[in-house]
Amino acid sequence: MELNENARVDTSQVDDRRGSGGGGGMGIPIPIGGGRGGIVGIIIAVLVALVGGGFGLNAATNGGGSEQGDNTSLEQKCSADDALKQLDCRNTLYVNSIQAYWRTALPEVFGDQYKPSKTVFFSQNVSTGCGSADSGVGPFYCPADDLVYIDLTFYRLLADQLGAEGEFAQPYVLAHEYGHHVQDLLGTEAQMRRQQQRDPQSANTLSVKLELQADCYAGAWAKNATGTSDEQGQKIFKSITDQDIQQAIDTAEKIGDDAIQQRSGRPVNPDEFTHGTSEQRKQWFTKGFSTGDPKACDTFGGSL
Repeated sequence: MELNENARVDTSQVDDRRGSGGGGGMGIPIPIGGGRGGIVGIIIAVLVALVGGGFGLNAATNGGGSEQGDNTSLEQKCSADDALKQLDCRNTLYVNSIQAYWRTALPEVFGDQYKPSKTVFFSQNVSTGCGSADSGVGPFYCPADDLVYIDLTFYRLLADQLGAEGEFAQPYVLAHEYGHHVQDLLGTEAQMRRQQQRDPQSANTLSVKLELQADCYAGAWAKNATGTSDEQGQKIFKSITDQDIQQAIDTAEKIGDDAIQQRSGRPVNPDEFTHGTSEQRKQWFTKGFSTGDPKACDTFGGSL
């Protein structure tokens, strides 16, 4: 993967709250599976227990506010000559690419206008429209405020604890979360939540379908990422290699429900799956990438 050093890093698509003090704290868990008051993310609670390190799944009840960050430092850093050497600037550019793709793809494929969503960079704790959360939740999307949240130290845990060390794991994670934003814009997430309420016994299965669709959407972005540009028309990526795509697939496999349960020393229990098996996550990311078509990502249309 090679980013274009001439591409402008648009920090307006990020809300940097890393110095704001958070606003999290102990509380009852936010449901990860989805729902207007819940969050949808790339990992599940057992992974939190696995990675340890002082992180935990603690979040306040639904609702709550969200403070504003200060992008001054980020803007200065990402306008410097060495911007692409900085983790936060690279991740901001990944966000720029993902949103540039959906700005075109959503109206072309689904006939809906794309509504941009900011990514919130936070440290340790954060206040969201879904409640207060800490870093142990992992990257997540909050449907109540239409924002993506990530503590960038998650990537170190992903590499050190799960062995997903490749750089392309990072844009895959972000593209998955923006897949949830697209689901929210299309009404998929709300419809899934209503189905869960009508049929509680199928709640986990429906959650898996939502997550696998987000993986597929991430694959569709990856296929088209080299065609994305900044506001001045500069290509964001110079190249994405087969090795990069394999890194995304490797990450998807390592965060499958069965792989996480096995790694934590627990027996594999399909009844507890909420995000999909390693094979399913690989399958649906690959389907999105091979087709490059978000309409091929209909996980709700039949069996998985």
